[in-house]
Amino acid sequence: MPKKKTDLQIGQFKSKIVVKNIGLTEKQKSLVRLGLDDNNKVIFITGPAGSTKTFMAVYCALKKLKQNDELDLMYVRTVIESADKGLGALPGDIDEKFNPYMAPLDDKLRELLPSGTGIRQELIQSKRAQAMPVNFLRGASWNNKIVIADEAQNFTRQELTTLMTRLGETSQLFICGDYMQSDINGKSGFKGMFDLFDDQESVERGIHCFSFGIEDIKRSQILKYIIKKINKK
Repeated sequence: MPKKKTDLQIGQFKSKIVVKNIGLTEKQKSLVRLGLDDNNKVIFITGPAGSTKTFMAVYCALKKLKQNDELDLMYVRTVIESADKGLGALPGDIDEKFNPYMAPLDDKLRELLPSGTGIRQELIQSKRAQAMPVNFLRGASWNNKIVIADEAQNFTRQELTTLMTRLGETSQLFICGDYMQSDINGKSGFKGMFDLFDDQESVERGIHCFSFGIEDIKRSQILKYIIKKINKK
């Protein structure tokens, strides 16, 4: 009997990636130009909630995967553990434990890939798109990967350093975060790293810092009002 799509082995991918045509703002187009340039290795993206940081990083990643069959997508988040229950206390292996943290990536794949084509399922089942907590990256080396670090305001400086030093010559890293939303009580390393690399010397070496503003919020008009109100305080 022929294998079903659910029987895909790691590394197998049969469908041609098709990304939906979406209307982009001029600022989003500027980010896409940065993201699709192979000379750009690290792109920090900051902005308020709903300003399409993660959406645009995934959009760029899918465009690059479409162009290059050798590339994979890795989605990285930190695990914010509660006082009584951490990742280690959850049942299952690392994929099962971390699966809930992959939901934002899955949402973006659903938004950007045509429904009914099976592309999203194949990307995940073939491990061409996968997720990993930053806590498990030490010692890893990335080649032929587009890596998206999401909610990076919850990464410490050491975690961001670990993340950035995994990068091989054939990989690219998007680091997405919002200064306003950190959950780690002043320990965030995101703004410090963003500011550190926000200079011409870094640009010349392929590291860019990109900012969205309140005017770029797409989620809803009420969110724009809320962010403006909070920023006045």
